Amino acid sequence: MFKFTWKKTSLALVLVLSLFLAACGSNGDNDANDTATGDQAANGNLGETELELVYVEWDTEVASTHVIAHVLEEQGYDVEKTPIDNAIMWEAVATGDADGMVAAWLPATHGALYEQYHDKMEHLGANLEGAKIGLVLPAYMEDVNSITDLNDFTDEFGGSITAIEPGAGVVQAAEQALEDYNLEGWTVDTSSSGAMATALRQAYNNEEPIVVTGWSPHWKFAEFDLKYLEDEKNTFGDAETIDTMVRFGLKEDSPLAYEILDNFNWSSEDMETVMLEISQGSSPEDAASAWVEANRDKVNEWIPAE
Repeated sequence: MFKFTWKKTSLALVLVLSLFLAACGSNGDNDANDTATGDQAANGNLGETELELVYVEWDTEVASTHVIAHVLEEQGYDVEKTPIDNAIMWEAVATGDADGMVAAWLPATHGALYEQYHDKMEHLGANLEGAKIGLVLPAYMEDVNSITDLNDFTDEFGGSITAIEPGAGVVQAAEQALEDYNLEGWTVDTSSSGAMATALRQAYNNEEPIVVTGWSPHWKFAEFDLKYLEDEKNTFGDAETIDTMVRFGLKEDSPLAYEILDNFNWSSEDMETVMLEISQGSSPEDAASAWVEANRDKVNEWIPAE
């Protein structure tokens, strides 16, 4: 049974007084706390403020997830950013365990996962267009210009395609390319995005032969002189988009977050700027914050006007 005590009464009075004083004092001083994108208190449609965004730990998704999370945090949300495996990422949004992702590569890379889960989540459309996957190698490999050419250089490359995580769409396409192009004596050697980048950097600095599973946008194209191998059989598919997916119910639970995610759109050049900063030693949080500060006009387009 609830017991009426002076201690509880005092606490209640203190709370009421604090709220009263806060209301009386909320004038010009609050302007200093507004973000450059607008007064979050004026939005009034934050809804639930705790959000979780999931992403696969590719450089592209590290960049995009931290940028959109930073914008959401400026508006008053508490955003948890969770790096997980591809399949678990899709499952988490489908089951509602996570609120969303800005990391869906379509139609090829995540095509199978999209078919499995798309009817269990809301598809908000592309946040970046013109993405691409394929086999990538340094431009100094002047005599190797198509996937077909690899058959003539098996020994030089050691018959190895340096790949990222097993199960990734670009890895599956590379494995299919072995069959489509009759690449005998070749293997797709999986590792991770970071390990692939390290191997590429080491080979590039020594001007050694290397071919990797690649995608753009990616910071490696800004740092190294690289090229895609021609894919005459279109094994890797056409240009892709990176899309935003959210759980059902987010629009009702966190209306402002939903609108910002729905409006989120940027270019390959934008993303590569953030990725390059991270690759050169900045934390994802610092790189995202710096990009947002430098691109307020674009960011403001994502935030709905009152």
